[in-house]
Amino acid sequence: MEAKLTRREFLKLGLVGLGAAVALPAGKVFAADKSPRLVLVGNQNGVSVHKLPDENSLIIYQIGYNEIVNVYDEVESPAGPFWNPIWYRVWGGYIFSGDVYEVHYKLNSLNTNIRPTGQLAEITVPYTRAMFYSPHEGWIPEYRLYYGTTHWVMDVVTGPDEKPWYKIKDEKNSVMLAVPSEHLRFVTDEELQPISPDVPLGKKRIEISIMFQRLRAYEYDNLVFETKISSGGLTPIGTYSIQTKMPSKHMGNGYVTSDIRAYELVGVPWNCFFEMKEGIATHGTYWHTNFGTPMSAGCINMTMADAKWIYLWTTPVAAPEDWQKHGFGTPITLTKD
Repeated sequence: MEAKLTRREFLKLGLVGLGAAVALPAGKVFAADKSPRLVLVGNQNGVSVHKLPDENSLIIYQIGYNEIVNVYDEVESPAGPFWNPIWYRVWGGYIFSGDVYEVHYKLNSLNTNIRPTGQLAEITVPYTRAMFYSPHEGWIPEYRLYYGTTHWVMDVVTGPDEKPWYKIKDEKNSVMLAVPSEHLRFVTDEELQPISPDVPLGKKRIEISIMFQRLRAYEYDNLVFETKISSGGLTPIGTYSIQTKMPSKHMGNGYVTSDIRAYELVGVPWNCFFEMKEGIATHGTYWHTNFGTPMSAGCINMTMADAKWIYLWTTPVAAPEDWQKHGFGTPITLTKD
């Protein structure tokens, strides 16, 4: 896997540009303005900037899909919506928090300690572009990989900028791609230690309320974890058990493409599949934060941190090197109320 591009040619591809900062608004300077947060627009229709934190207020302008936005403050709006009343103050107005998700820029040192079976790693920049090397066409841009998604690193290669890149293997179609090494952080074995492993099998359970869009986890009869979720039209009702766990999953059609609007959700993190016919799982979500209302086709959308907790707490217990772990695991009950 080796090719060379000039700096000019590489930049023309526009592969790793991560958005420009937005100027600070004039007027009063809030304390948060000194260090604005960054959010990325996950709604493919974009997001409206309203004059007030209210969807019925005047729309000032639109921000497009995948744009990165500076957030200067957040407010809890009396106008709701009731399941998520948080709005963000941005340049010129307010945006609804559910249409965006927080991202960061963190660059990482090269790590060559890679297992023969692959090393799990997560993206630590808002997004990056995976590249495919063709002997006939050279480097070809493919999937855009997003902050917090997880991927299996297989090797270190020389990238199109002649710097070290990681070679990653797509879980769904086994295509080998390359990503700048500084954009990926290796997930340590210590991070993947199971939570409450001493609790006997059968004494952990998960209950999900579709009406309240809520997940609760119990040890014996003690509530140990609770969070908002987003279900969907295909979410089943009934009692199941977690049967397959995958720390990284390519959801979608499996096509290799550079189209950021294609149905290719690459590197969905911390999956716990409990209904195998339709492929329904709890998993981390990087395309919205509108938890508390249905947003998915059928899976249980969660924040990436919450999904990771469930992944580590439930059985079957997956080892750090497991691409998938099968077994009859933690029961999960979904009810209408």
